[in-house]
Amino acid sequence: MLDLSYPLRVGLFGIGLEAYWPQFPGLKERLEGYVEVVASHMGRPGVEIVNLGLIDSPQKAMKAGHDFRRADVDVIFLHVTTYALSSTVLPVVQRAKVPVIILNLQPIAAMDYANFNKLGDRTKMTGEWLAHCGACPVPEIANAFNRAGIAFHQITGVLEGEHAVWDELGEWIDAARVAHVMSHNRLGLMGHYYNGMLDIYTDLTRIVAYFGGHIEILEVEELAALRRGVTEEAVAAKIREFEEKFDIQADCSPDELHRAARTAVALDSLIAEKELGSMAYYHMGTGQDEHEDVMSSVILGNSLLTARGIPVAGEYEVKNVQAMKIMDSFGAGGSFTEYYCMDFDDDVVLMGHDGPGHIRIASGKTKVRPLEVYHGKVGRGLSVEMSVQHGPITCLSVVEYADGSLKLLVAEGESVAGPILEIGNTNSRYRFPIGARAFVENWNVQGPAHHCAVGVGHIANKIEKLGKLLGMETVRVC
Repeated sequence: MLDLSYPLRVGLFGIGLEAYWPQFPGLKERLEGYVEVVASHMGRPGVEIVNLGLIDSPQKAMKAGHDFRRADVDVIFLHVTTYALSSTVLPVVQRAKVPVIILNLQPIAAMDYANFNKLGDRTKMTGEWLAHCGACPVPEIANAFNRAGIAFHQITGVLEGEHAVWDELGEWIDAARVAHVMSHNRLGLMGHYYNGMLDIYTDLTRIVAYFGGHIEILEVEELAALRRGVTEEAVAAKIREFEEKFDIQADCSPDELHRAARTAVALDSLIAEKELGSMAYYHMGTGQDEHEDVMSSVILGNSLLTARGIPVAGEYEVKNVQAMKIMDSFGAGGSFTEYYCMDFDDDVVLMGHDGPGHIRIASGKTKVRPLEVYHGKVGRGLSVEMSVQHGPITCLSVVEYADGSLKLLVAEGESVAGPILEIGNTNSRYRFPIGARAFVENWNVQGPAHHCAVGVGHIANKIEKLGKLLGMETVRVC
């Protein structure tokens, strides 16, 4: 789980040129006001803004770099208010060593040329121009950043009255928040890979190198031991939670509900004990009856965990549980899914998966159905059947290249009504703007694993920004 003692801290500073202040009275105060306007748009619950105001000399820049570093900022927004020397900027960013977004925001859309030219006093005219010339030093700053090997990103627009500017700034802050969550997340891995699924095997050190966080290797026996100590009172309370959260079908036996509830209570204890924010699991359990009993009764408990913001991926899908955590941290959900089949008549792709689903993004109440077999797996028991709520959706995959590097693969589409396969699994119909055939081919050519995460809403823009903050390529299919 994310340690709240480490909040997201967003740095902000504006820039100017100290030599201007005695020449143009009131200019400094005016530019400081611009910085405060930006600050007023940055506030969000759970986000601390570290506003250093106007930096106007190399000496102040050096101090600002130390101040940002001491403040432990995660990202910096640089508001270019007027012309400033690149030597006033570079020390700040070099010392802080975090991503930087340049805000090239002019105070108004266009100057009033007629009234400006009537001022008569050329000193006043120059001062007025300097209050609007934020775009002037951006190439200089970009040049210095490029030569110093510092990646940067830009928002260009108008300070007042342009909502798109603040929407984009908000997306950057959301992306920084998700990067922050991922860097503090504790991911539990229990069991082993599904034998032979070569696409999902991955380098755990590489995962941590890109996303940060911690990976906790778990033993199935740990869950089994916790399950032995579960009381009947706790089981009864969990069954009541099942009845509240799920649509339990009439053919679900009391014994299976009891078995699933007992395991769900143990899962809650394991998550709390290990302070996990996500988990991936798979274990055959053959040759050890207790372990088989445990691992064939986790679906309901893992679905509840996923809905609580602790996504759980089956088949030990490490890369995909990262995608699920990203989606959920953006508030979009993030349900485990794969191709089921294609409906060429309706031009949709049916996608779903066995195992846990993200019931918080379901269309209606998620059904619980008994299965006589878990296809391709050991055991039998209760499973969940749901469709993602109709409307805009985003698919996300964390993809591993042949050289071991990672990228983000994203597509936007729509969850649409229509018949699904009622087999006790998650299952939805998705329509993509480029059509089912083109989506499948364009998605496949990127070489993803056969699983991905699906969430509600169109958030590809935010995911692209997250990729930039993490230094990961992002490929957008549609």
